[in-house]
Amino acid sequence: MFQIEARENTVRLEQTLGRNGLVMRIAFMADIHGNREALDACLLHAGRVGFDRLVFLGDLVGYGADPVYVVDRIAELADKGAIVLLGNHDEAAVSGETEGMNEYARQSILWTHDELDDAQRGFLAGLPSSVTEEDRLYVHSEATAPRAWHYVTNAAEAERSMRATDKRLTFCGHTHRPQLYHMASMKPAVHFKPPSAQPIPLIGNRKWLSVQGAVGQPRDENPAASWGLLDTGSVEFTYMRAPYDIEAAAGKIHAAHLPQILAARLYIGR
Repeated sequence: MFQIEARENTVRLEQTLGRNGLVMRIAFMADIHGNREALDACLLHAGRVGFDRLVFLGDLVGYGADPVYVVDRIAELADKGAIVLLGNHDEAAVSGETEGMNEYARQSILWTHDELDDAQRGFLAGLPSSVTEEDRLYVHSEATAPRAWHYVTNAAEAERSMRATDKRLTFCGHTHRPQLYHMASMKPAVHFKPPSAQPIPLIGNRKWLSVQGAVGQPRDENPAASWGLLDTGSVEFTYMRAPYDIEAAAGKIHAAHLPQILAARLYIGR
């Protein structure tokens, strides 16, 4: 069972023992970006691997041509206990405000805003910008100012984020590239390039920040959808990749007359 306290757009979960025991395997997915095929492939892969909980780290929409499906699917999963966070593209899709976005992101957000109905926009608008649970922080961007949408792209930015929270483990998205950082007491943060499909022990005397990569628009030159799995028993994290039907996802982008670059980059993961 979970007790939920909401304040200032932050949710804090206090876990208690229930009939089914403690959650042990948590699947993390970030930056779905309206890509139905990639989302379904990751959910199928996660189901085969096995998990107890889903955490969606924001940017459900934007770029891709299936925002309605993605929002409805994740809303269904939220009703079943999934944790869902707000991303900057979600926020923009609710309001239709695109200040600071490049032209192809702006076009996709305006199109997405019109595609979603009031209920779907309302679901996105009600999402928290961060969630804390036990020794973990979940956030789309980073911990210093979750709604400022800062990126974590290097060790200095990761260190600022880790120092801004008392939680030992931080899980985020936003950059579309899998990354892992750790920091020992009184020492600077260190970047570690995570391998795929290999459990990584999150050593207990350090803080860790895990960037998930992207389900729907990877940018690490690997076009397969990216997601992650935390085992809270062994305290190990595994970066996963799930191939999906890129041709179908790209074809829908073309059919919707969205910018062609949004389809082209799916093939090369950039």
